Amino acid sequence: MANLNDMTDLQVRRVRFDFASTPVPFNWQPERPAFAMQCNVISFFAPGFEKLIVDATREAIPLMRRAEEAEEAEAYLRQEAQHSAAHAGHVRALIRQWPGLAETRDEVVASFDRLTKTKPLAWRLAYAAIVEATFTPYFKIFLDHEDKLFRPGDGRVASLFLWHFVEEIEHRSSALIVYNAVHPSYVYRLRALPAVVKHMGEIISIIATGFEKHVPRDCGGDYGRLMPQGFSYSAVRNSLAAARKVNRSHRSTYSGVPRRELMSMMVGLVRSQGPRHNPQHERLPVFAARWFAKYDDDPNVAAHWYALAAHTDDRYPREFRRYNRFRNSTSE
Repeated sequence: MANLNDMTDLQVRRVRFDFASTPVPFNWQPERPAFAMQCNVISFFAPGFEKLIVDATREAIPLMRRAEEAEEAEAYLRQEAQHSAAHAGHVRALIRQWPGLAETRDEVVASFDRLTKTKPLAWRLAYAAIVEATFTPYFKIFLDHEDKLFRPGDGRVASLFLWHFVEEIEHRSSALIVYNAVHPSYVYRLRALPAVVKHMGEIISIIATGFEKHVPRDCGGDYGRLMPQGFSYSAVRNSLAAARKVNRSHRSTYSGVPRRELMSMMVGLVRSQGPRHNPQHERLPVFAARWFAKYDDDPNVAAHWYALAAHTDDRYPREFRRYNRFRNSTSE
């Protein structure tokens, strides 16, 4: 089991995004619709998943023996609550235009609520630890290439995901710290993995089906087929075939990303489930350091990143000092 004695230093940032002034496009990044759909899936996934995390973490805190673990857990659940609220705002903006998506949102939340009602605390904490461990290698690709993936899209939605992803990097150890504080068994977590993957596949299928059902084709609903209807071989094959058709006229999610970085991401996803994995030692995106430094200077950049933040490659010393505290141990 990884040594996670070092607690992380989390800051709760309350960010409000303006999703009401003008309609939010469903395909908010038209250059890369596959990437836009991945992010839309995250917005529909997040409120239910993060509600499960918040509920389980609150239940776990009284069982913790160390004050540092309880403090970590409190900050972690408060960050997750902020993420849930922000993504719920994004989802409500889409529902205002396509009301049928409320059915999809409710079905996802109900599925997570059933887990809270029927699964033991250790299993729910394992679910969070398993999923959160994948976020650093997964989101590193997105943040390393934010200029290609986010900047050409809707600024509000792009800012939402940049904020969420850098905070996921910041609290990358928290879910495992909470799990280990209550039920420090790698074997139990490993045994939970297949059921967690199965449930995630079911959620993605619910969301993708909802996109195709409730959003008109000319607004991007047809892009729901880019997401697999579960994780079966046939489902993944069908989604890849759909992606090949779309990518003939649009850029793929990872167009312009070096193959070695994609391979590193895949290795990182596998390694994240290992018994000695310590998220504190992950390789981190330099962009996260820039984001935190800019936020320290002006919190308004969180909701308006591409309108307010400077985008020159200005990695001045303060950013690196902040980054050194944030990263613990990694290489750039």
